[in-house]
Amino acid sequence: QVQLVESGGGLAQPGGSLRLSCAASGFSFGDTYMSWARQAPGKGLEWVALIGAASAITNYADAVKGRFTISRDNLRNTLYLQMNGLKPEDTGLYYCVKGVRLTDPASRGQGTQVTVSS
Repeated sequence: QVQLVESGGGLAQPGGSLRLSCAASGFSFGDTYMSWARQAPGKGLEWVALIGAASAITNYADAVKGRFTISRDNLRNTLYLQMNGLKPEDTGLYYCVKGVRLTDPASRGQGTQVTVSS
């Protein structure tokens, strides 16, 4: 059974930083592409970043490129998202996603809330 547990969200000021973590279990994490997605209040789910199984491949949405960094530790079955230069428009519920498709709710965690406000 796939389990993804996000943590690290909270309140940050504009320009601030947060680091999200996702503890994964129930599948072969080290062989699986992983992604982060987010959902702003009143909006649909938005893909944020992805990383290949061996970390050789990363890709980012234009809205976060240059500010966010996705990484992973395959020994600890953990996915990370380092978020710098936060903006109010980054506010939302951030999800860890198994794979690169956002259409299956069973492939993402419960989310961690990020709020960027002064």
